[in-house]
Amino acid sequence: MSLLSGLSGCANQSAFAEGESGSRRELATSSDQTEAQRRASIRLQLAVGYFGQGQLEVALDEIKQAVAANPELADAYSVRGLIYMDMDENRLADDNFQRALRLSPGNPDFSNNYGWFLCQSGRPKESIVHFEAALKSRAYQSPAKALANAGVCSLKFNDTVAAERYLLQAFQFDASNPLTNASLAKLAYDRNDLERARFYIGLVLKADAPNAEALWEAIKVERKLGDTAAETSLVTQLRRRFAGSPEFAAYQRGAFDE
Repeated sequence: MSLLSGLSGCANQSAFAEGESGSRRELATSSDQTEAQRRASIRLQLAVGYFGQGQLEVALDEIKQAVAANPELADAYSVRGLIYMDMDENRLADDNFQRALRLSPGNPDFSNNYGWFLCQSGRPKESIVHFEAALKSRAYQSPAKALANAGVCSLKFNDTVAAERYLLQAFQFDASNPLTNASLAKLAYDRNDLERARFYIGLVLKADAPNAEALWEAIKVERKLGDTAAETSLVTQLRRRFAGSPEFAAYQRGAFDE
């Protein structure tokens, strides 16, 4: 799941600049940046671009130059945390996420990203407080993302009540999010609420090309519902597109209830 959700702009510099008289303050704009801050911003944007292309070492080098130009650039540390997360450098990722939050306390994007990192690195219970912090921020523009993440991470420590609450709220904000819908489908399937499971996994299948996990979940739903034609069609897709996947291997050995 991509977490690069936009940079926080002026989070690392004063939000206001003095007016001409020096007696009042105005909203800061790019013209208020120093030359060093502008260089850092350019390097950061380059790093984001390289990160999006999967060129992690080049992205890290650009981040290094951004931080050299502006050591207070909180966005740089958050992006570096995401890069290290992709590289499975968990200690370095943790250090950078925490540095970003120290420089920009309460930044909702940073809180969400750090929460997702904690969840993915085996600390899902610790992640929830960070998703909640993001959701409490009036400045947060992506509540569906933090809600979906909180739902998925609640499932990791078997709090299905909280997971369903978060996921249903996420669905209200964004009914097309595949992560939300796949997670709601799994919850429904585990309760044997098969029609509801079919509804949610169907939304995933109607979106962009579904992954092997979504196809496998849909196969299990249709098998339990007894729709042989639908199951066969889904199995054909899974075999054609993901023949080497763990999901197709599970289908081959009949592991429908694992």
